[in-house]
Amino acid sequence: MTTSDNYSRSVKGLVAIVTGAASGMGEATTHVFAQAGARVAVTDLRLADAEIVANDIRNSGGDAVAWALDVSDLASVNAVVGQIAGHFGGIDILVNNAGISVVCAIDDPTYEERWTTGVTVLLTAHQRMIRAALPHLRRSASPRIVNIASTEALGATGGHSVYSAAKAGVTGLTRSLAVELGRQGITVNCICPGPINTAMTSPVPEEHKTIYAKRRTALGRYGSPYEVAHMTLSLCLPAASFLTGVTIPVDGGLMARNA
Repeated sequence: MTTSDNYSRSVKGLVAIVTGAASGMGEATTHVFAQAGARVAVTDLRLADAEIVANDIRNSGGDAVAWALDVSDLASVNAVVGQIAGHFGGIDILVNNAGISVVCAIDDPTYEERWTTGVTVLLTAHQRMIRAALPHLRRSASPRIVNIASTEALGATGGHSVYSAAKAGVTGLTRSLAVELGRQGITVNCICPGPINTAMTSPVPEEHKTIYAKRRTALGRYGSPYEVAHMTLSLCLPAASFLTGVTIPVDGGLMARNA
């Protein structure tokens, strides 16, 4: 008989990979998962940066190991995912968070180059990480994939066509793989963060952030990386077993507001 006891709200002991984990939403995600008892693979482009986060987690009593990972490099992806699975004995959760900001006008001479770099990091890397982790996820009792996109996938800003196109691709990839992998018990979901206080938005003056948030969001403020991280955790709970193929804006009501 199926009861509420069959639907755990604990990730204790589960192995989670987080990409782009040395700062912002990625760093917050590693801390939230570790605090919930998950064993966390902290991956980022620079090992030294990832080590700082992993050390913080371990000093707080959590279980975390750092890896250098270039998500734009297929060989790096395959090697690191294999090392993580070998170290922890498997993989249960993959959070595709790594990203870059790409602002470039369509007629800019560097557009072609920026397009290639942007799509590689923001979209191609997601499918590469999924493909590398898939054999291990298939052996998990509670396999979860969460792709981090952006509200730029749902509504666009001028000069952000590379970023918007790649992030919209992430939402499409999420839906398609949710259908493809669903019969295997693997859920695939997507989060679209709105205006969040991260290093990517730090160049924006605070007064401009305040004006924008009050004008565009229902809550009238920028969000915290931890508010995104907690939604990510919710999607990865064993109890979230019937939720797949969805795109969830974590945006303070940005997309809900007409004016």
